[in-house]
Amino acid sequence: MELTHRIEILETKHKDIHNRIETLEAEHAPDEFIVKLKKEKLALKDEIERLSGWPNQDSGLEDMS
Repeated sequence: MELTHRIEILETKHKDIHNRIETLEAEHAPDEFIVKLKKEKLALKDEIERLSGWPNQDSGLEDMS
C-alpha cells in the first residue's frame, strides 16, 4: 500500500501543477515560470509511470487486475 499511496501523492502534485500552468498561461505569465513548472510536471509523470510499472518489471508477472 505504501507504493500506491506514493503514486496517489505524485498524481495529486501532477494535477496541481497542471492547474497552476493553465492559470499562468491564462495570465500570460513569463515563459520561464511556465517552462519550469512543465519540467517539474513531466518529471512527476515519469516517476508515476516508473512506479506504476515497477511491480510487473521485478516479478515478471502480469498485472491480473
